[in-house]
Amino acid sequence: MLLPELRQEVCKLHMELPKNNLVAWTSGNISGRDPETGYIVIKPSGVKFDDLTPENMVVVDLDGNIVEGDYKASSDTASHCYIYRHMEDVCGIVHTHSRYATAFATLGREIPCVTTAMGDEFGGSIPCGGFALIGGEEIGQVVVDTIKDHRSPSCLLQSHGVFATGDNAEAAVKAAIITEDNAAIVWTALQIGTPLTIDPADIDKLYDRYQNVYGQ
Repeated sequence: MLLPELRQEVCKLHMELPKNNLVAWTSGNISGRDPETGYIVIKPSGVKFDDLTPENMVVVDLDGNIVEGDYKASSDTASHCYIYRHMEDVCGIVHTHSRYATAFATLGREIPCVTTAMGDEFGGSIPCGGFALIGGEEIGQVVVDTIKDHRSPSCLLQSHGVFATGDNAEAAVKAAIITEDNAAIVWTALQIGTPLTIDPADIDKLYDRYQNVYGQ
């Protein structure tokens, strides 16, 4: 079996999506790219999260061709592959329809950077890209075009949901979780009034500290 460790990691990380209320039923997916072979491990299409195993993960090449697997790959595979081909540093991608972030997406509206946590993780607002249909590379094109000029590893897609990226699959899951957490905070704040802005210079300082000093 190809890439057993990456299969195990991607399968295990899928459990974090329902655990953190980021998905409903079979929606959402995670992929991880092996930097040595370039092969991608991705969720099989339409399979319930409780039924996912390392063995039923699907391995595809950078063009989305199945290299190993008994199931159809996720319907978002072409877009995952497009992102990987155009963002060489990305080795993990997560797609969700998480509730609060998707509410912003239905308005075509970015999530403004009004919390220190967003400054830390995203270095600014979480941008929102345009609309694209599912099944081809179009969503991947929107994701790349939307985040290429932002520090944010994640973005919203109009009327659709969230795509989050990372230098590995776990980092992408983290970005997706923090995206939804802050979307919920900002949505709640908007029910009370207008959230206070953070000075861009302070956002830069927050981002630099978190990315370069925080942690072990």
